[in-house]
This record gives sequence, C-alpha cells and structure tokens, in this order.
Amino acid sequence: MTTTPLPLLHAARAIPPAVLRQLREQDDAGATRQPFTDPEGGSPLRCCLRHSRAGERIVLLSYAPLRRWAAETGADPGPYDECGPVFVHAAECAGQTSGPGYPLELHGARRVLRAYDARGHILGGRLIELPQDRATEVDDVLGDVFTDPAVALVHVRALEFGCFMLEVRRTD
Repeated sequence: MTTTPLPLLHAARAIPPAVLRQLREQDDAGATRQPFTDPEGGSPLRCCLRHSRAGERIVLLSYAPLRRWAAETGADPGPYDECGPVFVHAAECAGQTSGPGYPLELHGARRVLRAYDARGHILGGRLIELPQDRATEVDDVLGDVFTDPAVALVHVRALEFGCFMLEVRRTD
C-alpha cells in the first residue's frame, strides 16, 4: 500500500525583489557594496535560491531578515534583530523568489532552523545534519517545526558561518 504525502504547509522565500533593489542601493548596515565577478561560482544566492555560476556578477551585502519581517508585520524582535552577510545577484534576476518546500540546491550538510514567534522572538532551533542526497527530508523537519502554532516563521542558516540562507513561512 502506498501513502499519499501530506501537502506542504510552508514555503521557502527568497529576499523579495523590492527589498533587493533597496539593498543594492544601500544595505541594512547603511553601506553601498560593490559588485564583483564570481570567479568560481558556488556562492549561495538569496535572490533566487541557487548557487552562483562562474563569471556571474554578484554582491555581498548586509541584510537584516528579522528586522525587515518585523517592519512588515509590526513585530518587535528586540535583541533578536541581527544583520549579516548575504550574496545576491548584482542586478535583478529572474530566478525563483518563493515556492513550496525547501530549495534543495541551497542545502548544505549542516543547517540550523531557527523558529520565531509572531513577536519576532526566537522559540528555539534545530540542527539538521543531512547529506545532499537526503535534502528532501528537510521538509519533514520543517513540517514538524510548524506543528507548533506559535511558530510564525523559520530562518534557515548555515551552521559553519551562521549565515542566513532563507526564510520559511506558513502557507496555511
């Protein structure tokens, strides 16, 4: 007997195009960053949820994801607000901006899921240690995190550097 998988009740979200336009002018640390050509590729792009390719023009800038979400929702994350480095294309791109499920291309062997409530306060975190060939299992873990009704959103971060990778929100 086969079972039908449950529908995903969460969606991955890249940095929205309007926010990217602002960040390319002045990032969340108040600086204007200079684009460069990525010689080897492999930088995790938060604008289209994929890795850069060799020769693409990208920029490394400061981004405050929780601050931006709080401004959108009226939340006050207080000391949980933080600003950190993210790679994006130097110019607008036509890549994926959001969609159901975890973006497999951005998966790394070790990721941390940080759950936040509607106030923007951290509820806890989960460490995921899965090889690339098991990246689809991250959706199961995210589904489990979202079973807590207090969870408003989840930030996925790289363990080694703590970098913000993407945001995941409820779709229900």
